[in-house]
Amino acid sequence: MNLNRRTNPILLTACAAVLATATACGGGGSQNAGTTGSDTSHRTKKPTSGGSGSPTSLPTTRAPGSCHATSTDPATTRPDPKCTPGATNPDVTQANIQQTVCVAGYTKKIRPPVSYTNALKKQQIAEYGYKDTSPASYEEDHFIPLSIGGNPTDPKNLWPEPGGSPNPKDQVEFKLYKALCAGQITLAAAQKAIVTDWTTAGKLVR
Repeated sequence: MNLNRRTNPILLTACAAVLATATACGGGGSQNAGTTGSDTSHRTKKPTSGGSGSPTSLPTTRAPGSCHATSTDPATTRPDPKCTPGATNPDVTQANIQQTVCVAGYTKKIRPPVSYTNALKKQQIAEYGYKDTSPASYEEDHFIPLSIGGNPTDPKNLWPEPGGSPNPKDQVEFKLYKALCAGQITLAAAQKAIVTDWTTAGKLVR
């Protein structure tokens, strides 16, 4: 535009007003009206429930065969404590078990998607060095079960347990869960028993 002496002063005033408005809006409306550049808390999305939020990616791959289960017998097998030491859910405490794990359907809400656990299972089958590499031969097991406060997504609490489902460990898990919700054992005691040796954990309750 050639702004000579014949330029309409009313037009210049209008253009200046438009430029001022654009500057106030953050250069083209990048911010909401009434929001300063540093205030973005209202747009922050909170993580989903389940202690660690929804899984976004798989962990770094370990060398093949670097993890070792105690056996491939479903009645006795336990994971490698270096690779799968177990991890708890920080959202579950002794004080709130009646509002979390003891509520029917709670574990279903926090269970990770199959797309995540299936991909993790394939990766961990190689890490555990199993000769049978078929995913169908294993259950991607929560070492500390969700029903007694196990972490739903942490790879340290998931491992390819030999055998299908249900299996002997599932029976022990249910026994501990019922005892926990009935007040017969504490959350910490149930979790410790599973991590120490799930094959003897059932002896905590009758």
